[in-house]
Amino acid sequence: MKKRRVVVTGMGVVSCFGTDVDEFYNQLLAGKSGIVPIEEFPCQDFPTRFAGVVRNFDVGNYLDKKQARRVDPFIRYTAVAGKKALEHGNLTGEAFDKLDKTRCGVLIGSGMGGMNVFYEGVETLLSKGFKRITPFFVPFIITNMGGALLAIDIGFMGPNYSISTACATANYCIYSAAEHIMRGEADLMLCGGTESPINPIGVAGFVACKALSERNDDPQKASRPWDKQREGFVMGEGAGVLMLESLEHALARGANILAEYMGGGITCDAHHMTDPRADGLGVGICIENSIKQAGIEKEQINYINAHATSTLAGDLCEVRAIRQVFGPHVENIKMNATKSMIGHCLGAAGGIEAIATIKAIETGMLHPTINLDDPEEEIAGIDVVPNVAKPHKVTAALSNSFGFGGHNSTLIFAPYHP
Repeated sequence: MKKRRVVVTGMGVVSCFGTDVDEFYNQLLAGKSGIVPIEEFPCQDFPTRFAGVVRNFDVGNYLDKKQARRVDPFIRYTAVAGKKALEHGNLTGEAFDKLDKTRCGVLIGSGMGGMNVFYEGVETLLSKGFKRITPFFVPFIITNMGGALLAIDIGFMGPNYSISTACATANYCIYSAAEHIMRGEADLMLCGGTESPINPIGVAGFVACKALSERNDDPQKASRPWDKQREGFVMGEGAGVLMLESLEHALARGANILAEYMGGGITCDAHHMTDPRADGLGVGICIENSIKQAGIEKEQINYINAHATSTLAGDLCEVRAIRQVFGPHVENIKMNATKSMIGHCLGAAGGIEAIATIKAIETGMLHPTINLDDPEEEIAGIDVVPNVAKPHKVTAALSNSFGFGGHNSTLIFAPYHP
């Protein structure tokens, strides 16, 4: 069966730089850091006291105010990013009403789900007893509820479920959503990831893993992928949602096509609970599979939005895999790390970074990798866009996301050509 072409026609973001896609990318191009001291809860005794926090967030008219007060923030982020993707793709009013909603779906995942509601519920249980637990406790912590409530709100009756693969979640969701369209099971999918982990239990859990930077004296310098002075990642939060459509559906409604989704790959390291394979084998196979599905030559890829979390092991494992796959062609590839400015948004990271990747295609400008003062020798020969944005005409782009458990995922986007 011939697979249908899949295009990107809308994007929605919730980030430490706000909820406007263009403003979000402008801040990235400016090399601005969104990392700030945590003020949302007392953390003076924590060894890490900063993150890429979403602040001054207003659901506006995207969610009923009473509902917004009840639900976990990860659900609020889903509603706003999802509906903004529809708006960005000009699917409002009469155009929205004309959709065959039985062929429109939602696949927006979360790595951790409703951590705020979970934390508050446990506090209530311990201090006041089980009778005081809200009946919304379970619905608002489970990872599928963001996409479920969005579908209920907008009436999308097509494929709807949540994939949870830690920090690879959003990429897995985008990959699977595209598959539904390619196979003819849906015409339009809202897909990506959402996460709201900046709370006592979320931060404490990663502190216990010893995964986080402790550069409290200079938080904006803490996220430094590929730099020799890196010492852990910085937590972030938010949501990134793409609107994918079959090419036929997009053309029929006169949509503005932002990019084409060419293909993707998913693999497992089958190696360790938190550490990647040192040789990058699982990642390399994942990239090879994505190129094969995209049906392009690897030399067409000239931009990589790297996973690059600022961890000692992970940053270099990814680089090794990229060198294995591309060989001498790496010298023609530019690569950057969005997490250097917004931190690691966990289950939302792939969605937010897919938006950055598509904006690079659209604008012809790559945002910098900031805080890269003393680069590792292993990145020599690869242009990682250090500290200052630069122009680049993208022919095809990779966006990588990897998660605890050894979950690897790669997406390929390219400029749309009729």
